[in-house]
Amino acid sequence: MRKSPTGESTLLVDMQTVAMGLAPAVQAIDLRKSFGEIHAVDGVSFELTAGRIYGLMGPNGSGKTTLIRMLTGLGRPTSGEARVLGVQMPSRPNLARIGYMTQSDGIYPELTASENVRFFAAMYGVRESGAAEAALAVVELSDRAGTLASELSGGLRRRLSLACALVHRPPVLFLDEPTVGVDPALRVQFWAHFHELARDGTTLVVSSHVMDEADRCDELLFMRGGRVIAQGSGQDLRVRAGTTDLEQAFLRFSADQEPAT
Repeated sequence: MRKSPTGESTLLVDMQTVAMGLAPAVQAIDLRKSFGEIHAVDGVSFELTAGRIYGLMGPNGSGKTTLIRMLTGLGRPTSGEARVLGVQMPSRPNLARIGYMTQSDGIYPELTASENVRFFAAMYGVRESGAAEAALAVVELSDRAGTLASELSGGLRRRLSLACALVHRPPVLFLDEPTVGVDPALRVQFWAHFHELARDGTTLVVSSHVMDEADRCDELLFMRGGRVIAQGSGQDLRVRAGTTDLEQAFLRFSADQEPAT
């Protein structure tokens, strides 16, 4: 990657290469993260092309959040390498091109909905007039713009968290359990917007332990015990597992990972 005269990374070449499909949008190279004797992520490698929705599926404790934190640069790997848009993470300049919706609501309860989104827009360097209002409109919170976040229901706080992650229109978006605790109607709305983003070229990595959301993704990565145990489309994984049920497919791939006795 080229360097500017000031020493800062120049990301334009990397972005163009990814956009042309010549490089993966997200890449993990033998990523590992250990906490003492616990191997939270244990040798994960994959390449994800741009403009698709990837489902990171697995039970709680399988390593999904730890993996996402390394891909976003919020956690340093014990070994291996994470790349987003061709740039090795962590990279402060690259953060402006990444959106991250955390599993817990990453918003400030003492601020209004509008103030929260405008704060995140400023943090990302967004100077476009009306960006915060547009993000609130996407998640249908325009009528609650002046409401304190602490006074919003759980489902509305999830909407606000999504607006904060989207306000800078990132080409890569990581969503950690985005639909946990939301009602079915809101879940449908979220996924409709995720597909719209993908059609516009955004790469989405969505973690979930709810298998009925798997078929909403273009490609799945099954995780168990800190490892990716299978990767492919839902149909591909069903065929390989010899079942029509994705939950059964996950269990069969998991069984293949069990040590022989």
